[in-house]
Amino acid sequence: RRRGSNRRAPGLHRTACSSRDLHGLASRVLERSSSPTGLAESQSHARPRSGGKLAPMNVRVALLVACLAACVTGAQAADADAIAPFFGFMGAMSSIVFSCFGAAYGTAKSGVGIASMGVMRPELVMKSIVPVVMAGVLGIYGLIVSVIIATNIHPTGYTLFQGYAHLGSGLTTGLAGLAAGMAIGIIGDAGVRANAQQPKLFTGMLLMLIFAEALALYGLIVGIILSSAGSSAGSE
Repeated sequence: RRRGSNRRAPGLHRTACSSRDLHGLASRVLERSSSPTGLAESQSHARPRSGGKLAPMNVRVALLVACLAACVTGAQAADADAIAPFFGFMGAMSSIVFSCFGAAYGTAKSGVGIASMGVMRPELVMKSIVPVVMAGVLGIYGLIVSVIIATNIHPTGYTLFQGYAHLGSGLTTGLAGLAAGMAIGIIGDAGVRANAQQPKLFTGMLLMLIFAEALALYGLIVGIILSSAGSSAGSE
C-alpha cells in the first residue's frame, strides 16, 4: 500500500496571470497567425469547410487574449476606481439592450403568427394579442433596472465593487429578458395558430406564456438585489 503524499493534482494549482503575460501570449499568437508557415500548420489540423474559406482561429484567440489583457491592465492600474464607472455604465446598457432584444424578438415572432391567423379568423386577433403585450413588458423590466443603475453612478467615490455589482445586475436582467422573449415569441407564434383551430387551447397557451414571463421576473428580482447591494456599499 502506497503512503499518501501531500502533493496536489496538477489541475488544482492556481496560476497567477499578469497583464504582461497576456500581452506576450497575444503577440505570439498574432505572429504565428501572420506567418505563412504558422497559418498553414494551424489550418492543417482543422477540417476544411465545404465551399468556403477557412478563417484562421489564431486571430480570434489573439483578439480575445488582447481584450483580457486590456481588462487586467485596467484593473491593475494605480487608481482602479477610475475605471469603475465603465462597468456600471456597461451594466445599465446591458440591461436595456438585451431586454429590448428579447422584447423585439417576442413581438415579431408572435406578430407573424397573429397576422397569419388573422387572415382566416380576424375575430380572434384582439384575443391573441396577449403574447405581444407580455413581450413588451420585458423592455420595461430592462428600463427599470437601467434607470436604477444609471442614477447610482457618480463621477467620484464610485468603487470597483459598485461597478461589478451594477454590471452583474444589468447582465442578469438583460439576459433573463432575452431568454424570456425568445420563449414568448415561439410559444405565441405556435399558440395563436393552434388557438384558431382549437379554442380550448387558449388557457394552456396563456399558462405557458405566464411561466415564460416569470423567467424575466426572476432576473428582475435578482438584478434589483444586486443593484441595491452596490448602492448600499457606496453609501457606507
